[in-house]
Amino acid sequence: ALEARTEGWIAGLQLAALSMRGRADVSEFIAEFAGDDRYIVDYLVEEVLRRQPESVRDFLLQTAILERLNGPLCDAVTGRNDGRAMLESLERGNLFVVPLDSRRHWYRYHHLFADVLRAHLAEEYPDQPAALHRRASEWYEQTGSSADAIRHAFAAGDFERAANLVELVATAMRQNRQEATLLGWLRSLPDEMLRVRPVLSMIYAGILLTTGEIEGVEARLGDAERWLNLGEGPDATPAGMVVVDDGEFRRLPASIAVHRAGLSLARGDVTSAMQQARQALATVSEDDHLYRGAATAILGLAFWTIGDLEDAYQSYAEGMAELRQAGNITDTIGGAIALADIRITQGRLHEALRTYERTVQLAADHGAPAMRGTADMHVGMSSLYFEWNDLEAATRHLVKSTELGEVAGFPQNPYRWCVAMARMRVAQGDLDGALDLLGEAERRYVSDFYPYVRPIAALKARVWLLQGRLPEAVSWAQERGLSAGGDLSYLREFEHMTLARVLTARYQKERDDSVMLQAVGLLERLLNAAEDGSRTGSVIEILVLQALARAAQGDVSQALVRLERALTLAEPEGYVRTFVGEGDAMRHLLRQAAGKGIAPGYSRPLVSAFDAPEHVAPGSVLAAALAEPLTAREIEILRLIAAGLRNDEIANQLFISLATVKRHIANAYGKLGARHRVEAISRANDLGLL
Repeated sequence: ALEARTEGWIAGLQLAALSMRGRADVSEFIAEFAGDDRYIVDYLVEEVLRRQPESVRDFLLQTAILERLNGPLCDAVTGRNDGRAMLESLERGNLFVVPLDSRRHWYRYHHLFADVLRAHLAEEYPDQPAALHRRASEWYEQTGSSADAIRHAFAAGDFERAANLVELVATAMRQNRQEATLLGWLRSLPDEMLRVRPVLSMIYAGILLTTGEIEGVEARLGDAERWLNLGEGPDATPAGMVVVDDGEFRRLPASIAVHRAGLSLARGDVTSAMQQARQALATVSEDDHLYRGAATAILGLAFWTIGDLEDAYQSYAEGMAELRQAGNITDTIGGAIALADIRITQGRLHEALRTYERTVQLAADHGAPAMRGTADMHVGMSSLYFEWNDLEAATRHLVKSTELGEVAGFPQNPYRWCVAMARMRVAQGDLDGALDLLGEAERRYVSDFYPYVRPIAALKARVWLLQGRLPEAVSWAQERGLSAGGDLSYLREFEHMTLARVLTARYQKERDDSVMLQAVGLLERLLNAAEDGSRTGSVIEILVLQALARAAQGDVSQALVRLERALTLAEPEGYVRTFVGEGDAMRHLLRQAAGKGIAPGYSRPLVSAFDAPEHVAPGSVLAAALAEPLTAREIEILRLIAAGLRNDEIANQLFISLATVKRHIANAYGKLGARHRVEAISRANDLGLL
């Protein structure tokens, strides 16, 4: 720990050893060891700072506020013109300056040295840090580095400047789905400042909405709307109002309408969401592709929520086309998840695959194959290959999703990954492992605007049935208020299909004909509803459940009638796991179907699929190691370790500190469950990461 903190500085280690003499709390000292340690401060002050000419000393103190240094930036902060020469001189004199690139353009100070410099600057010149940060902010703004400009504005305590900068960059950052960064900045601004800035209030409302924090949305919308009501329209400027981005202010009425539609949808008020989305479309100008796209997409999501899938698809696809025209490529990629999911429910698996593949290509065409959302595409493709029983390809896509790293996935991707991996566990017969992954999925679940049509709790109930844990499955149905005669809706279709499974399992155990009557009646109602909504994917599963229910009653002829229809619908898209996943009862039915010449070109291969060996990447490691995926940087460092590089060589090659390398290695070891390099590389190779 001390080596990492001192970045291998031998004198620093010696000074740390002096500090530890006679201490009873050595562990606490090591954890807290920093540049404010008395021996470090005394040494650096005596041996370094006081021996420097005044011009060098002033330069060191004034530039200590910077995380990275180059000549022009130092000149802007110090008001001098010798920044580049001074940095080169400091490097030649070994004055704790570390080059960050091979061209010696960017540098940084040794971390302990920087700690001491900042402490002395604050002590000797308490009025300087704010002014220095403000100059740095201005330089970064002029050079186009908005994030650094905003960071230094906050460090200067100049909230007015920070708010102005945030307002100017917010639209572009939201296009790139950088909501977390924006939210952090907005929360750092004084609330009274936000209330007089309608554009920032609207941005705040939008980010809260997209991150699922809907409780605070209404208040922020009200703050934005208040200023419109004080004037005579978006061109008026009421006294006290602050607007920096005039274009966004002119779009405020449309933006408010769109966000109110989104808020209604998030609250489950589909009727209001549709009305408000249509109102927004009537308000938004034809060339405002951003808000036309958002309103049209919300309308599509509302159709999806009520089970009108074809209208949902058409409306949502139109919305994504508008957003793409507005330059929101990341949102377009995210929209592919919804479009593919709708097609899967409609039983159009190959079209869903093409949607995922086109979207991955879209990211590559924009020069960002790891653009945010691409990891989600691979999880989606994994689920399709799983249905086709190509478990090797399904695993490969899950590994690829992990390799791309967290930055390439939306917040919902970790829980979707766990659900997809849980299905793999079920196929392998590892039902306990599947439940563990579903539990992890519940912990990682993040809501979005998409209808939550396959609740994780229902997936767990299905696994319990496979384990023979009928009481737990019955308790789940009771807790969810499910009954065979209850009202049906698309949102609860998956739960009701799961209830039908529970009722069939109860009948098989209790042989109570009334229970089977409930199951049969529920399945018939579900079938009619799914057919009315053209949800062919749902129809196939319901027909399979009807066939199994009839077979459980001993009515094989009626079971085969249902099965034949399911096979007819499923064959063009190549469904496999929907049948194979039902176990021996379905195997027996399929054999009978094949014997009677029912869909022989399809039923016979399905029978064979029950006995085919499953080609899956090493399973136990995959579940345990990737419950928390490795980041792209961690994988990169593991590859360099595998190539034989030492930690210091890795730090030099990646232009990062030795401490950062060690932190990434420790994180990777933890995720892989490894104790040392050899074990980590072995497990990473098993996962196909290297």
